[in-house]
Amino acid sequence: VTTQIEFSSQEIAVGVLLIEMARADFQQDESENQSIIDLLQKHFDLTHENSKLLFSQAEDKLNESVSLHEFTKDLHDNLDQDQKEEVITLLWKLAISDDNLDKYEDYLVRKIADLLYVSNSIVLKIKHQVFIK
Repeated sequence: VTTQIEFSSQEIAVGVLLIEMARADFQQDESENQSIIDLLQKHFDLTHENSKLLFSQAEDKLNESVSLHEFTKDLHDNLDQDQKEEVITLLWKLAISDDNLDKYEDYLVRKIADLLYVSNSIVLKIKHQVFIK
């Protein structure tokens, strides 16, 4: 018996942003998808199955959306500053998961941060913290 889990719009939005991040360098592959699933699992404290389900639902939402704005607006309206910074941390972690930071990925993190009203200095601080680990 599988129970249908309801994810919050914020969980979906974070999944959407991570998937968009993976697509930014035009080289989304299975290992990057697995990295997203792992990040979602850890960040939201989900089972592996539920994180795969969240990934799938987020991918569907992204494919039917016209812009990231609806997702970033939801996060901006509902997350506090620390939670927004956690989202930026997830994006940087995904960006370097393939050991290659692409200029499109870098641009997308900054664009999303701007939409979440996270200052550029904080974005750079988080980037530095993620990259030295």
